[in-house]
Amino acid sequence: QLQLVESGGGLVQPGGSLRLSCAASGFTLDHYVLGWFRQAPGKEREGLSCINSGGTITDYADSVKGRFTISRDNAENTVYLQMNSLKPEDTGVYFCVADRWCRVDMRYWGNGTLVTVSS
Repeated sequence: QLQLVESGGGLVQPGGSLRLSCAASGFTLDHYVLGWFRQAPGKEREGLSCINSGGTITDYADSVKGRFTISRDNAENTVYLQMNSLKPEDTGVYFCVADRWCRVDMRYWGNGTLVTVSS
């Protein structure tokens, strides 16, 4: 049973930083790409980033490019999202995702972790 469990969300002030983690289990992580989506209140889900199985190729949405960094540790079955220079618009539920390749409709989703950027 493939599972993804996010952690690290919370309340942060604009300009601050958070690091999200996602622990994967139930499958061989190095066979999968990993990524992050988010859903702001009342908005559609937005793909943020994806990283290939070897961790050598990454992709970012324009909205987070230069501020967010995705990384993975296959030995620990974990993917991370380092978020810097956070803005109120970054507020939302952040989901860890996994599939055989990066695509809009990723196959596996975690339950999400809430990030709130506010003064």
